[in-house]
This record gives sequence, C-alpha cells and structure tokens, in this order.
Amino acid sequence: MTAHTAVRDAATDAYPRIVAALIRITGDWTLAEDCAQDAMTLALQRWPEEGVPGNPGGWLMTVARNRAIDIARRASVERRKLEELAVLAPAEPVEEQEAEDIVDDRLRLIFTCCHPALALEARVALTLRTICAVPTADIARAFLVTESTMTRRLTRAKTKIADARIPYRVPTGRALDERLPGVLAVLYLLFTRGYDPGGEPVFADEAIRLARFLAELMPREPEVRGLLALFLLHHSRRAARRDFDGNLLTLERQDRSAWDRAAIAEGVQILTGTPSAGPYVLQARIAAGHATARDAAGTDWAAIAGYYDELAAQQPSPVVELNRAVAHGFAHGPEAGLALLAKARKGGALDDYPLAIAAEAELTARQGNRELAAALFRRAADLTTTDIERRALLERANENLENL
Repeated sequence: MTAHTAVRDAATDAYPRIVAALIRITGDWTLAEDCAQDAMTLALQRWPEEGVPGNPGGWLMTVARNRAIDIARRASVERRKLEELAVLAPAEPVEEQEAEDIVDDRLRLIFTCCHPALALEARVALTLRTICAVPTADIARAFLVTESTMTRRLTRAKTKIADARIPYRVPTGRALDERLPGVLAVLYLLFTRGYDPGGEPVFADEAIRLARFLAELMPREPEVRGLLALFLLHHSRRAARRDFDGNLLTLERQDRSAWDRAAIAEGVQILTGTPSAGPYVLQARIAAGHATARDAAGTDWAAIAGYYDELAAQQPSPVVELNRAVAHGFAHGPEAGLALLAKARKGGALDDYPLAIAAEAELTARQGNRELAAALFRRAADLTTTDIERRALLERANENLENL
C-alpha cells in the first residue's frame, strides 16, 4: 500500500472523527476542519519517508489535536478547552478513542450538518464536505456552480449554525423521530445525485457508506436499515444500466448476470429482519422485488403494486402515484394503469413531466396502440434534460414505429 493510498483510506474514516471531536470541544467549525486538513497534509509529507504508522487514524487525530492546541494557546482560549484537547488523543502510544465517544461525536456531526434550519442543498453540500471529506471543487461541479460560490455557501451554512446556536447534539425522544427523516432525506438526495444518469458515482458510494455507518449506530431504526437496503439494491444494477455505447437500458433490458449479487443478498438480508414500517422500507421491498426476479417476466408485479399502495397511503405525492400507476399497469393490465395515471395527473403536478409521459407511452404500447405510444415517447424525449435519457426515449419511439 502506498503512503498516498494509506492517507486516503485513513481520511475516509478518521477525517469526520477528528472534525467531530474538535467541533465538540472548541465549538469552532473552521478550526476543526483546518486542523484535520493539516494532519492529512503532514501525513502525505511524512509517511512516504517514515512509513505508514500502525494506527493511521490515531496518528492523524494526535497531529490534529496538537495543531488545535497550538492555535488555541495563541488565541488564549479558556483553560478547560485546552485540557479537553490535551486528553483527546494521547501522544504515545496512539490509541483509538472509546467507541462510545466516537459514536456520539460522529452522530452529532451528521445531525448538525442535516439540521432543518439549513436549506436542503446546504445540508447535502455540508455533509459531503465535512463528513465525507469530498473536495469543495467536486461538490461545486455536482451543483453546477464555481468553487468560489460553493465555498461561500459552505461558509454561510457554518456561520448560520454558529449564529443560530444550533445545538451540536443528537436529538432524543420525539425530537429524534422528527429529525431523523430529514437526515435520511439528505442521504437519499446524496445517493440520487450519484446514481442518476450523468451523476457523480462517488456521491452514491458515499451515501451507501454513510447509510451503513448510520445503520450500525442506530440498529433499531427500521427506516435507517430500509434506506441502506434501498441503496444497495439500486446500486447492484449500476454496471448493467448502460450498453457498450453508453446508452441507458431500461430494467427489463439489462443483463441480470451483471448485477451485483452480493449487494442484492445483503439488501434482502437487511429487509428480512426489518418490519414493513415506513417509506424507505417499502421502497426497498419494491427494489428487492425487481432485484430478486429471475427475469423481467418473473417479476411479482402484484406484490410491487401492493407495496406502492402502502407507500401512497403513507407518503402521497404525484411521483409515488405515477409509479403506482405503472406497477398496477403491469400487474393488472394497462387500462388499470392508465386510469390511475389519469388520476395522478389531476391538478397539473405531472404536466410536462417526461417520466409521466413516458409511463403513459409504455402503458399505451402495452394496449397495442404503438403509433400513439411512439408519439408520446417522442414528446417525452423533447422534454427531458439529459442526452442519455433523450436517446433512450427516442429509441423506444422508433421501436414502436417498427412494430406497427
């Protein structure tokens, strides 16, 4: 293992621990991040010559702590904080913190980054930067803004945390029940930004890592387990989502032998011990229905439609109703699906939404009206914003015209 690889691997685990611990003690977000980054930089300078230490994470914690002590002394901070910093990690030998302290600090950091007082995009960006250590330039690219703009957004978010005196703690009781969905929503959006066509794959990887970590810390929370299972089941299909030319493949056209069977097995195992409680568990069961089917024809659409019925009752939204209509169309015939789709479109929420038009096209083709289906696929292609989706929709239009 090279020194650079060792630093990268250690940073994945140690960086959020260091930042979380230093924020708890000093209350200074910028100081914590700067000291953690200084430790990483020093590791890149020393480890190639001195060798990788036996406990890389502990080494980094000690260096960051010493840096924080130096800065704190120069700033003449109160003695109590210096004492807490001094015992954060012993210099020799380097040992890991107590597991409970690490758990508390990292959970605090996640819930602080995902506080509802911050705008949703700010929560996602802050989570990427602080917990995942994703470079600001990469986050900016994902949000289609300049690095300087993203730097200002992150600074504003941290300033708001300080000015609003957002507590650095994990809520309990009813407050935890109220806040946890917001944390899971941030992870869901993070995964989506990596899994969507044209997204940054590393974001999906980070979402899975964070969901796995959260599931370890909160094993009794069904929705946390459901979210992890959902990510794993979707992620299992990544390698099969495109053909050799890079074109997007629909689920029924994917090579199922290329699906990640280990990820599917893990997702199913998680669901086996998880009650059908909330929306993420239900979505994971839907994903499992697709992932475990031998082929497209073997999909248990009736079960999937049933899960969508439960999901629509718990979390009604136009998009959920759209997917419910498709599931019923495959389970009970295209007429049933089109009837539910018409109901979902009332009120105009799905007007000019390309996926709604594509769903209508698919159900219309199953009815046998391929000419109308082709026209609908072309209309959906005109409304989509990505080239890869546009090509896939136009291909479906041409296939229907060829089969007239």
